[in-house]
Amino acid sequence: MSYLTQKTIKNNVAFSGVALHSGLNVNVCIKPAEDNFGIVFKRTDLKVNNIVYPNFMNVTNTSLNTTVENDFGVKVSTIEHLMGALFGLGIDNALIEIDNEEVPILDGSAKEFIEKIIKAGFKINNSPIKIIKINKEVSYSDGDRYISIKPSTLSLDINFELKYNNKIIGNQSNKVKVYEDDLTDIYNSRTYCLFEDIELIKKNGLAKGGSLDNAVVVKGEQVLNSEGLRNEKEFVNHKILDCIGDLYTSGFRIVASIKCSQGGHYLTNQLLRKVFENKENFSILEIKEKNLPHTLINRNTLKSIA
Repeated sequence: MSYLTQKTIKNNVAFSGVALHSGLNVNVCIKPAEDNFGIVFKRTDLKVNNIVYPNFMNVTNTSLNTTVENDFGVKVSTIEHLMGALFGLGIDNALIEIDNEEVPILDGSAKEFIEKIIKAGFKINNSPIKIIKINKEVSYSDGDRYISIKPSTLSLDINFELKYNNKIIGNQSNKVKVYEDDLTDIYNSRTYCLFEDIELIKKNGLAKGGSLDNAVVVKGEQVLNSEGLRNEKEFVNHKILDCIGDLYTSGFRIVASIKCSQGGHYLTNQLLRKVFENKENFSILEIKEKNLPHTLINRNTLKSIA
């Protein structure tokens, strides 16, 4: 074949577990899909109006997770880790059946999503991959928090920094080339919170399913999880995972350079809205050159996908 084609999974992938915020037990099954199907959620606990598209325009909540909602008020929340895994593995098309409103948190990272999807295998579709190429720099700020996106040559670079008063988290930064670097530390990095924030989070009806099994909890100068951190930059690396997942609500993989300071789901969503409000900011391209696969998917998964 003379061009890089879209991909789906070869076999069904099933996940079960507790949802972080609702505390509900949830079952998920990712199924293969045809060319140009995209990523689509289907609420199997509902008989009608149960299709939800993970598109940035459908994002209705960005408080400690990303929630998408259809025109009938049907939601799917905490999609970001699964979306990040699908982005990183180069999955263009998949039907995600879910029997409740929130994706299970599993261990708080994308590790299990990545492992099970790779084990299921990949199937080549017939249509060429489409990517979003950023043509002009666009930025969004909220106080001292900001995110920007600008043109890049056949790469997706994410430069992210955190600033916390807490000594354990402190000021962390990391920069990754999403299509070229080994992203193991990114996928394995867990969601986290400060111990003193837990009471307020739960008062807001969130984190009902949270525990040390699915989140890193920092109290003062101590990580409460017995195993400690998985990597020295786990906090900022998890934010990069969230960013990758939220970027996939654009519908395609992106070629751009992104810089973010103290950002999160809200800033990434607002950035996408700003990018797509002006057609001059971006182009959607079909990739047909046979010598470009390393620029579109992670090199470490290319052998499994090909």
